[in-house]
Amino acid sequence: MATSTHTVTNQPPPLVAYDVFTADRALAEAVERHLDPAVRAVARRELAELGRAAGSAQAQRWAVQADTNPPVLRTHDRHGNRIDEVDFHPAWHRLLGRAVASGLTNAWGRPGGHVRRAAGFLVWSQAEAGHGCPVSMTHAAVPALRVDPEFAAEWEPRLTSGVYAQGLRPAAEKPGVLFGMGMTEKQGGSDVRAITTRAVPLAGAGEYELTGHKWFCSAPMSDAFLVLAQAPGG
Repeated sequence: MATSTHTVTNQPPPLVAYDVFTADRALAEAVERHLDPAVRAVARRELAELGRAAGSAQAQRWAVQADTNPPVLRTHDRHGNRIDEVDFHPAWHRLLGRAVASGLTNAWGRPGGHVRRAAGFLVWSQAEAGHGCPVSMTHAAVPALRVDPEFAAEWEPRLTSGVYAQGLRPAAEKPGVLFGMGMTEKQGGSDVRAITTRAVPLAGAGEYELTGHKWFCSAPMSDAFLVLAQAPGG
């Protein structure tokens, strides 16, 4: 039977139940400086609410659960059918859902959106950093999509909807989607000139056949993927 041997007196209490945003004076001042006065009050309230959520015991529990229960690849269902589905702990979905609902994938369609999104991401990622990967990729995919206005018209409303819809089903049936990215290859990661994956135009407008090998794919449970490849034009 274990018994107590001593009392610990030199450790600080757990940092919990505090406002991550308001406690960061430099961040709060930067938001004030860079936001238009018309949206400052709304942004402050949003960020303070997110800051309290990030500093809550609940968010800390979600973070521990998400990080101690890593994703599991399910290659086949119980009948032997190939599914290649990645299962995440429910806590990971809760973290991601709060990020999406808080506008961290939607900087493009609201006043002061980039300042508010950057500050919110800095606040909420302090709860748990890993789920910030698909959040950032979804946010960053929008300018690439806008190169093709027709494509952007179809996908941008889903990326910026503020709704996190987990589960494998067609994107057209979901109110919100996430984008992953396939970029890094064995011989080329940050050096995009070394990418060897090829994109060959097909008969359909804007359609390409991709041939190559990616070293890894970020956020494989995403609804669509932005893949870096060499096309005839570069």
